[in-house]
Amino acid sequence: MAQDEDTVAMAEAWNHGFGFIKTSMVKTAVELEIPDILQNRGAPISLPELSSAVGCPAHRLHRVMKFLAHHGIFEKTLNPGGGPVCYAQTPISRSLARDRLGPFVLLQGAGCGSVTAETLRTAKRPGVELAGSDSLYEDPGFYTKAFRDAMASHARLTTAAVIKNYSEGFDGVRSLVDVGGSQGMALGMLVKAFPHLRGICLDLPEVVARALPLEGVEFVAGSMFESVPKADVVMLMFVLHNWSDKECVEILKRCKEAVPAGAGKVIIVDAILDEDGGGDEFAGARLGLDVTMMAVTFEGKERTLHEWAYILNEAGFRKHVVKNIKALEYVIEAYP
Repeated sequence: MAQDEDTVAMAEAWNHGFGFIKTSMVKTAVELEIPDILQNRGAPISLPELSSAVGCPAHRLHRVMKFLAHHGIFEKTLNPGGGPVCYAQTPISRSLARDRLGPFVLLQGAGCGSVTAETLRTAKRPGVELAGSDSLYEDPGFYTKAFRDAMASHARLTTAAVIKNYSEGFDGVRSLVDVGGSQGMALGMLVKAFPHLRGICLDLPEVVARALPLEGVEFVAGSMFESVPKADVVMLMFVLHNWSDKECVEILKRCKEAVPAGAGKVIIVDAILDEDGGGDEFAGARLGLDVTMMAVTFEGKERTLHEWAYILNEAGFRKHVVKNIKALEYVIEAYP
């Protein structure tokens, strides 16, 4: 039966009105470690068993699980013996485990990245005055365990995609600098996957001071705006989307100076927005990341391919090539 257009529109408007609930309930499920419980169990779990495992009353948990099953987060299954309702994993719930995107969801659910009318009108976060290139990332209070865990989960998944779908990019590469590499997690994964690499992790002195020793990784304290250690390849993972075009050009110039002309390259691992709002299965998430960057940075943003080409040309690169790594981000190879 054909659906009435006004009725469909009204139903969609109601869904938007309650849209925040979905994020809240997913965050709650991750906090209760329900995806991990199902993953460790390897089989569906009954509502009473799940209630006992998470310490929540069954009648309240049932309402949450019914909501999440409707949205495909979990799957409701029948108990073969005719007993209580059971819930099973789905591909989405597996992706929400603590060793995958669970920590990132917890950070977003905490309110990070909210865009308000005030944000759009004044370029301010509620109660926060922004100036120059200051961003939420420079607020010491933001560097909570939740933030560190979220960034680590994001980096771990993206680095795994780089290793799996861009391995040829490291053929013949002897040395690689990870600019803004924090405490070396991504670089450590790359060095382990490609033992011929000598890894150099560049970050601010206060960041590398907290780093633990990693085999095959040298930590260097410094600023990417001043100089970058020499290497065959320089990598920028989740770095440039924090900065304005002008600042990106300056960073890229320092990176270009660090690699051998005609033989080296700069690898950028960041999102590319589709010009017309289409794209692959990650297109919506990239747009969500873009408005999040608007909320938590002064001039940071995700860029279209045209915008990437502009800053790369301004930095003096002769050509660039885009590689799809089947992730939220792409790899952009920039050649001096």
